Amino acid sequence: MAWSTRELADLAGTTVNTIRHYHRLGLLEEPDRRYNGYKQYGVPHLVCLLRIRRLVELGVPLSEIGVARTNGDVPPEVLRQVDAQLASEIERLNKARSDIAVILRDGAPADAPAGFESVAPRLSEADTSLIHVYTRLYDDDAMKDLQRMAENDNDPVSAEMDALPPDADEATRQGVAERLAPVIAQNLTDYPWLNDPGAHLIKSENVTMQTFIDSVVALYNPAQIDVLTRASLLAHQQLRSASEAGDDIKPE
Repeated sequence: MAWSTRELADLAGTTVNTIRHYHRLGLLEEPDRRYNGYKQYGVPHLVCLLRIRRLVELGVPLSEIGVARTNGDVPPEVLRQVDAQLASEIERLNKARSDIAVILRDGAPADAPAGFESVAPRLSEADTSLIHVYTRLYDDDAMKDLQRMAENDNDPVSAEMDALPPDADEATRQGVAERLAPVIAQNLTDYPWLNDPGAHLIKSENVTMQTFIDSVVALYNPAQIDVLTRASLLAHQQLRSASEAGDDIKPE
């Protein structure tokens, strides 16, 4: 029995292009040709192709399959490595499924930062974007704290900040800054590492600071940046005054 390339592909459950690719890699020997130039494959080609497909199903890289065909078998250490990679991929897929379930449950955007699905619908576009940047700057513990901050942020001043126009007047900016300052002071009290985040950085301090500054400038309008600066200064003043008076800002 002799098969054409297409017939062999159909029989083996693969494609003509895959067979040609295996030929180019030297995994599958070229067959004899008929008088008209067409290839004619036999049972040895089918068996070889099925053996290759079995190893591919297991996740063995084609480069290792080439070595296996030369030496007779895939070394156990290669299979253990493949198994470890599969375990990692299974873990990633399970997490993805879990995240999708949360996204569907909370009605969050599909591209919401991981862990922030429950609050994503009420986050501004700028805040969501900045959180995405944070995921590349801070470790998991810091991101969990940022998640808690977002979940507990029910102060109306957040909506005021989101709606602040770039040409907001002086009185409006100062008013929003004064209302935002206690929120920042509370976060600094609840999460002291915000004052010195070095232990939670996954990039260098220089890279983190420059990335943060560039992101804020790109994502927020001038009035919002001005208010954030004013509110931060006021928050630190409030903390210093409370410390000098021997008082603590109590968690709400």
